[in-house]
Amino acid sequence: MTETSLDQPGPRKAAVGFIFAAALMDILALGIMIPVLPNLVKQFAHGDTATASQVVLLFAVTWGLMQFVFGPIMGMLSDRFGRRPVLLISIFGLGVDYLFMALAPSLAWLYVGRLINGLTSASFSTANAYIADVTPPDKRAKAYGLMGAAFGVGFILGPGLGGFLGQYSLRLPFFFSAGLALLNWLYGFFILPESLPKALRSPTLNWRKAIPAAGAINFLRGHRELFGLAGVYQLFQLSHNVFPSIFVLFVGYRFGWGTRDAGLMLMATGLVSVLVQVALVGRIVKALGERGALLIGLGSATVAFLIYALAPTGWWFLAAVPAGALTGLIGPGLQGLMTRRVGPSEQGQLQGVNAAMTGLCAIVGPMIYLSTFAFAIRHGSTTPPGLPILIACAFTAIAFLLALKKAHPVAVAMAVATV
Repeated sequence: MTETSLDQPGPRKAAVGFIFAAALMDILALGIMIPVLPNLVKQFAHGDTATASQVVLLFAVTWGLMQFVFGPIMGMLSDRFGRRPVLLISIFGLGVDYLFMALAPSLAWLYVGRLINGLTSASFSTANAYIADVTPPDKRAKAYGLMGAAFGVGFILGPGLGGFLGQYSLRLPFFFSAGLALLNWLYGFFILPESLPKALRSPTLNWRKAIPAAGAINFLRGHRELFGLAGVYQLFQLSHNVFPSIFVLFVGYRFGWGTRDAGLMLMATGLVSVLVQVALVGRIVKALGERGALLIGLGSATVAFLIYALAPTGWWFLAAVPAGALTGLIGPGLQGLMTRRVGPSEQGQLQGVNAAMTGLCAIVGPMIYLSTFAFAIRHGSTTPPGLPILIACAFTAIAFLLALKKAHPVAVAMAVATV
């Protein structure tokens, strides 16, 4: 594949369309599990809610750990052997895993399924590398915006569909997710072209690069221009973990919201986020560049977290949703800037490093936010319940200042010179 072939609109659009569909079906399948997995765990725990809560936390930490470990491996393998085989093996493995979880006879087997799920879900790093392969540098932020929209749509529709299917059987959503994943695999097997030609692949496998911490440090040492952006990415991912960790508990304690109100809030947030990803990312990047989009996103996130944390009523909390939705500019802007700084044979490693950082934050973030929320509740007279959200606000504020200094655009020629 030459630089000229990358400029042909047909194959590129078809490939990005597949990645969007693949991400949508994968996130939809993950979203379907959200309302049913805790209840299935509780069923295995003989109705003991405390035990079920501990197991669900273990599952969450395990999933993040698997992302942390296998994200770099997936990225490195895709640089060496191409994106297509890694994506297809991962998607097929995800489908088999959902079947495994649907048929799991015990809690131990369900946990094994969760391990496999974390491994196969690490393919998102390869999907991001695929986008970098087939999209010109100046269009990548928009393409990553579509990926963000896929995440939003999946998490809007998935939990509702999972809850609907789960009322008939707690196993049925897993079978449905398996069907989605296997359909996704068939679609990719017959339609998806390879995006990384052999001439641009990494010539060898260096397993030292696959060690998450050491590999990430060594990779960033070789690309010192990425250090600052990697710091921004890490801080953003840490802040992003606050609501998955404490949202339901926080709004229930602070505003007395039940499951229905919390679900409606999440749906509203997801809808507005999708609108931003689809309608605004491309326009803002075109007008202000990736750096401008990133700074607007981080500034908006800081303001939104501050309002969320200090909101005296539920209506004030809702008022922060538009600012919160603009955080959808962060990922596309940041990915656009980062992918410009490495060549085609290292896009997989870059996304693997990002996946490792995401997995690490999925382990550390819940520990930070759940512990500080518990502390705030115990010391309610002196500590605001929004303390964990204020910590997330501090993370995004620091990320904003770091981005001001480090998120400088690079010439397009630098990003495509090795193509």
